[in-house]
Amino acid sequence: MILLRHGRMIRRRAFQIVPVIILATFVVFGLLQLVPGDIAVTLAGENATDARIQQIRQSYGLDRPFLVQYGTWLWNAVHLDLSRSYLSNEPVLGQILHRFPTSLLIVGGALSLSLLIGIPLGVLAATKSGSKLDTAVTSFASLGVALPNFWLAMILVATFALSWNWFPATGSVALAKDPAKALLHAALPAIALAAGGVAEVARQLRSALIEILSSQYVRTLHAKGLSPMAILWKHGLKNVSVTLLTVIGLLVNRLLGATVVVEAVFAIPGMGSLIVHAAIHKDFPVVQGVVLSMVVIVISLNLLIDLLYTLLDPRVGLK
Repeated sequence: MILLRHGRMIRRRAFQIVPVIILATFVVFGLLQLVPGDIAVTLAGENATDARIQQIRQSYGLDRPFLVQYGTWLWNAVHLDLSRSYLSNEPVLGQILHRFPTSLLIVGGALSLSLLIGIPLGVLAATKSGSKLDTAVTSFASLGVALPNFWLAMILVATFALSWNWFPATGSVALAKDPAKALLHAALPAIALAAGGVAEVARQLRSALIEILSSQYVRTLHAKGLSPMAILWKHGLKNVSVTLLTVIGLLVNRLLGATVVVEAVFAIPGMGSLIVHAAIHKDFPVVQGVVLSMVVIVISLNLLIDLLYTLLDPRVGLK
């Protein structure tokens, strides 16, 4: 019955995913058409003849109606053909697969730091509600949310890379090539991204735990003689697991977007820098490919979280 319920939930969510992907890619495809300038003229060069410009339009299908261009691109994307870059003529999918591990390492590191630091801080603040420790954690959380990622990234580069030479200031190394150097290059970008994540996890976990620990249910457990630690770990954290899972899902989505700025500061060749470079140079196939990849990643993550919801709370799967 559990597997059947999960299967129905997954099929229902899967049917909801398709329209979202189509709508997101359609909006991006349409907005790119509004970018000033003619991409055919850009590709041909300033001194190109009209015949050469027209040839490029026909070669890339730019002379076709908008809906035909979008339909062709979407059909090819379904078959894992994301076209080729206007600038390098390389397959877009190949560029994404080459750069995605670098961004994944940074986002994974930032998420790990957010949880490893944010969860203990949230638990401490909740169990010491109203104390100086609670005030300190709350203040830190407010500061962490308010600090811009790019500003913190520049401070980290100036201090730990340029002044103290503890970490490399720019670039990246493939994890498969040299794990130690790869982690060293990813450390500062991950810390810059994790500052807001730590604060968000600590703040949300504190609020949820305080509400549960002050409930009548927990007071009854205290009256029965259960120790505060047993109540915290067996009942408090278990009941906030769904809230924590929601925060993790939102946090990953936010981290994926924030990599664009952080990768620019550290000159990291990841997904963020790829889409920025493509947007500046009007390399539309690359922009569309990266956006599609991000949409699929975010939606797949949300689907996974929905499945985990049903495991943590079976009542969710019945809705």
